[in-house]
Amino acid sequence: MRDSSYHLLVKGLDAFVWGGELFGEENLPDKGPAVFIANHLGPLGPIGTVCSLPFRLYPWVVGEMVDPILAPDYIRVDFVEPRLKLSPPFSHKFAKALTRITVPLIKSIQGIPVYLGGQELLFETLKKSLALLQEGKCLLVFPEYANLGSDSLTKFYPFQKTVFRLGDMYYEATRRRLGFYPVAVHESHKVKVGAPFLYSPLTQPVKERLRLKFLLEGAVHQLYLELDRNNPPEKMLTPRTN
Repeated sequence: MRDSSYHLLVKGLDAFVWGGELFGEENLPDKGPAVFIANHLGPLGPIGTVCSLPFRLYPWVVGEMVDPILAPDYIRVDFVEPRLKLSPPFSHKFAKALTRITVPLIKSIQGIPVYLGGQELLFETLKKSLALLQEGKCLLVFPEYANLGSDSLTKFYPFQKTVFRLGDMYYEATRRRLGFYPVAVHESHKVKVGAPFLYSPLTQPVKERLRLKFLLEGAVHQLYLELDRNNPPEKMLTPRTN
């Protein structure tokens, strides 16, 4: 998909689904490369982030989402039944029909598949990501790990540190420091971007990944809570379905 087609698609998504506000624009880079780290918030996280940030974003996506065979069952369990409240057998049929749109769409925007199943598959994800960063592109990653317990205030899950390997990979390839930008997506259709955290080549790589993980995790939590304090429950919006 060309950049012009991508931005046209995002404008349509913003007009009919999102229609939110962006805060913290002063923290955005003039251009890539950059890695934006956001909370997932179900389908709202990806939608809100791509509609709010003025860059073409290359998102990490669950591998099953780009597999025509596995996608229907994944999207049924993850979205159709819990979010749309549909029940079998209609949920199966609806999910299958929906993935006829979502699978080619995700492929066309060059979503980067993330598969569980060993270092070799993980390396493919990182290699594709590094190649895009070297071209000056911007990545979008939702690193929450749902197998661990969620935070009581934000309902976020702890972040995984895998994505921060890109910091040392990019530095090794270019001798430049990569910026990781915290992004919070709120149910009120507001998005806030924080100041970036730069990879430090002076720290041992494993420790640096942990440092970035905790810094970004804390920053996204803080940004979300700042939006939350300005949005009492009675004023919060529900996702639009029109």
